[in-house]
Amino acid sequence: MGGPEMAQTPQRSGRPGGAVTPLDLAALEAALDHRFVDLGLLTRALTHASYVNEHPPQVSQDGLAFVGDAALGLVIAQRLLARAPDAPAGVLTPARAAVVSGTNLARWAAALGLGELVRLGRGEDQTGGRARESILATTLEAVLGVIYLEGGLDAVRRAIDGLVPETT
Repeated sequence: MGGPEMAQTPQRSGRPGGAVTPLDLAALEAALDHRFVDLGLLTRALTHASYVNEHPPQVSQDGLAFVGDAALGLVIAQRLLARAPDAPAGVLTPARAAVVSGTNLARWAAALGLGELVRLGRGEDQTGGRARESILATTLEAVLGVIYLEGGLDAVRRAIDGLVPETT
């Protein structure tokens, strides 16, 4: 990795001036099978609203999480339909909801180390925000949103294949 792009590497909240190391970025890229092109967009994906409140005019991860949630839902829907092509929507919809639950998303986000990378406001950071299920889940959705914008649905599918067991 290295090179000039590392000057734009996302910053950690709660660690003044502490950049995400090339090793952190490389590990995230390897785990998600995606090389991030726009590190500014990745920084946005790692920026919680509480950080934005303390550091205007930063932009939060919310819009990217919206896109990532949709892409994730579609990838899981396709996977479920491929496994059970004759299943009615009344069976597939709750199955998809179970896979993309906040609990699962938070678990996968924690496994990726996103809790350490997310930029939080001081109060959120001091009250355990890095381990909070909703923050972890939203951060993963936002990162998937970046992957979708950079690489399309196939890139999201590759990332999901590495995160979500095929049995789900």
